[in-house]
Amino acid sequence: MASAPQSLPLFYNSLEPLSSEQHGNFRIRPSNGAPFLANQHAIPLTVDEFPMAQRNLPIVFSQGDDGVPLALMGLNEGVNVFIDEKGQLREPFTYVPAYIRRYPYLLARLRPEAEELTLCFDPSSDTIGAFDEGEPLFADGAPTDVTKNILEFNQQFEEAGARTAAFMNELRELDLLMDGEVTIQPDGADKPFVYSGFRMVNEEKLNELRGDQLRKMTQSGLLPLIYAHMFSLSVMREIFTRQMQLGLMPAPQLVA
Repeated sequence: MASAPQSLPLFYNSLEPLSSEQHGNFRIRPSNGAPFLANQHAIPLTVDEFPMAQRNLPIVFSQGDDGVPLALMGLNEGVNVFIDEKGQLREPFTYVPAYIRRYPYLLARLRPEAEELTLCFDPSSDTIGAFDEGEPLFADGAPTDVTKNILEFNQQFEEAGARTAAFMNELRELDLLMDGEVTIQPDGADKPFVYSGFRMVNEEKLNELRGDQLRKMTQSGLLPLIYAHMFSLSVMREIFTRQMQLGLMPAPQLVA
């Protein structure tokens, strides 16, 4: 059996290629929660999700030359104000990023030189296995509609990832990103809380762009995405308030 890649993304403990030969009797069952999320404060986000995510989650960018968009579910490492200790959503209508909904599946290259992506899964997940109950992944050696839908969702996620990479390249080419900092002064506190460790769009540079550049950004869909990011930053104060209400006193630093 082919082995999965050694480098594992966030949440995944291991990866195994899904195969009708090896997993012909496997089924999937609903998850009772996502306890692996309880201590995760920053989740990768695709640009396709900006309009939906910005209502609930601040959207920032990770540091480094290969930075990516992140949805913040807490302002401090190890804090998630939307997920309780059992891995359940505290509020049912909170937007859940596709990166989370994709788990435990993933499209991956089994070898560095491989061009095609293979559907893999994390065998440590309790939602997939040789169960007596649940939806079968294969029937008579062929993928069921359930498996086809999982594959389609992961393909759509990869396509959104490519659009996200193009978006990030445009931001870098226009030199619009800067080191971010948000200051929050709660009532009764002697000193404000200052959060940093992330990147954000430089509004001054955005306002200085030429008209033709702005028109091009509007036509390409880049400008609305930038504004979704900028509008979402106001939600950081709501996240701060949630942390205070939950007794998760934040330290004055964000590690995104």
